[in-house]
Amino acid sequence: MKLIKIPFSAGGLGKTLGTELAPDKIIDELKHIFLNEQGVKPEFSVESVKVNNSNITETNENIYNHIMQNDEMPVIIGGDHSITYACFKAFSKQFNNPGILVFDAHPDCENNFSPPTHEDFLRVLVEENHVKRENVILVGLRSWHKNEYDYLKQNKIKFFSMKEIANEGIKEVSEAVMSAALQFGSLYVSIDIDVLDPAFAPGTGYLEPAGLSSRELIFFLQRLTNLKNLKAVDLVEVNPKLDMNSLTSKTGAKIISELFKMSL
Repeated sequence: MKLIKIPFSAGGLGKTLGTELAPDKIIDELKHIFLNEQGVKPEFSVESVKVNNSNITETNENIYNHIMQNDEMPVIIGGDHSITYACFKAFSKQFNNPGILVFDAHPDCENNFSPPTHEDFLRVLVEENHVKRENVILVGLRSWHKNEYDYLKQNKIKFFSMKEIANEGIKEVSEAVMSAALQFGSLYVSIDIDVLDPAFAPGTGYLEPAGLSSRELIFFLQRLTNLKNLKAVDLVEVNPKLDMNSLTSKTGAKIISELFKMSL
């Protein structure tokens, strides 16, 4: 499997400084995982995107060009969540009927900024027509501004809040997500580490209580790897500067390790 490092932290308006350290830290932790839960050793190559933490536009261009040249399923490691904008923009040019599944505590639909920050990337992807509204799924939401909530409702964007997950059960929600994701020609999965409860991932900039457990997220991901249309995954917002005993970086490595299957 190909791992692509994007050590970019300037898309968080100063709130995500430290996330640029995550790619190297997570890959170091991944090297200590001998076999994943499916009995597969995580074997990977590593590439890096050249970033300029003083220039988001230049960085987005570099990300876009790098992903456009990709020839196999990548796992992309950020960096803050703004990197998903350029990654998915390129992805949408490579595959028919693309869809995006985002695990996140927040909708990231705050404003229509150009270039988008980590609080806006999803809204901009929709409004620039890189993804159809019906091809967006959000999982794990539990913190939002009113304008974001209204935006999701007005645009009929599918989302599964933590309240719904708690009420309906993780298995039922995962089946609904799988059913919806199967309708996409190609699937991009974006994982913001703050989808997890801070007890499992303290090393991130936005600590939102009452999130998924690491076991629940891995349950989701182990099922998603069975989908033939899964073509790319990113993991963002891990911040080693804010971490405790490297727990969040270790969790990030664990998440990535469970994406490895015999067929990859």
